[in-house]
Amino acid sequence: MTTHPRFPPCTDNPATVLILGARGRLGLAAARAFAQAGWQVLAQVRPGARGPALPAIAGVWWMPVAVEDTAALAAQAQGAQVVVHALNPAYTHKAWREEAPALMEAAIAVTRQLRATLMLPGNVYNFGEGMPPVLHEDTPQAATGFKGRMRVQLELRLQAATQGGDMRAVVLRAGDFFGSGTGSWLDQAIAKDLPRGRITWPGPLDVATPWAYLPDLARTFVRVAQERDRLAPFECLHFAGHHVTAQQWLHSFTAIAAEQGWLPDAGALRVGQLPWPLLRVMGLVAPTFAALADMRYLWRTPHRLDNTRLRALIGDEPHTPFDQAVRQALADLGLVALRSTRAALA
Repeated sequence: MTTHPRFPPCTDNPATVLILGARGRLGLAAARAFAQAGWQVLAQVRPGARGPALPAIAGVWWMPVAVEDTAALAAQAQGAQVVVHALNPAYTHKAWREEAPALMEAAIAVTRQLRATLMLPGNVYNFGEGMPPVLHEDTPQAATGFKGRMRVQLELRLQAATQGGDMRAVVLRAGDFFGSGTGSWLDQAIAKDLPRGRITWPGPLDVATPWAYLPDLARTFVRVAQERDRLAPFECLHFAGHHVTAQQWLHSFTAIAAEQGWLPDAGALRVGQLPWPLLRVMGLVAPTFAALADMRYLWRTPHRLDNTRLRALIGDEPHTPFDQAVRQALADLGLVALRSTRAALA
């Protein structure tokens, strides 16, 4: 990787990041990670948004400014060298079609105003049902579903935006998120019945897929941001995370269930399969279920993300041991008492 002199090296002090959508799971994890690394964090949230009170985090300044208000946002974020695009529409096709392009344009607009680097979390939707077992940055993108095609278009738009010389961008691609709160497969389906001795798995138990523990991914965003002067104006990197099967999840769940007294009398967790046909039928009246049903292939297709280029830039990935990450993720969901988590990790 080479240095591109058009943009100065990362020597500004203090290092400042603007996080768009900082109330969300990735946004909040990124805010914490950047602040812990000594960055000044400007955390954008939607004005008047309902939800839990914004947490007080040292080094984080909350900014209730509409993301579409480029002038106000850029004025309040002057000096930010990095922008993290952590905004997401609802999971329906309609929301993605109507909102995702506009959110990308808003992120590009403020990044250009700041002459900064825009960081985008990517996923594996781009590669489609025929994806190979190992995914490299230059693996052909042959998206087969609506969201995959949309992700490809958004990344192409982002790449085009860097050609004018007033911004840079990097896509950090990762697998399924878990940890740092609600809103993932873990709490929506897989582990929601764990206290009753049961898990629900969306695919075959022996298929290995990539998972991104959000605190690790957030720390990786920081590490990449710190090395951004070594990147091309547009770059894509792969975060490997945890490449695991359902059996490995089951091993971790079983240990926790045994500690908590959740195991059935038979001594083993019951494993149910996600009812995909029912999900598709429900999708006729509930658009979210229809969008989820389109992703079934990801659970049946073995794949992993090769992180060779990422490691060449930052060294080893931040990597919490899998059992520890699962335990903390369940603690974040309130399923395991935090004191038990701490004791187990001592």
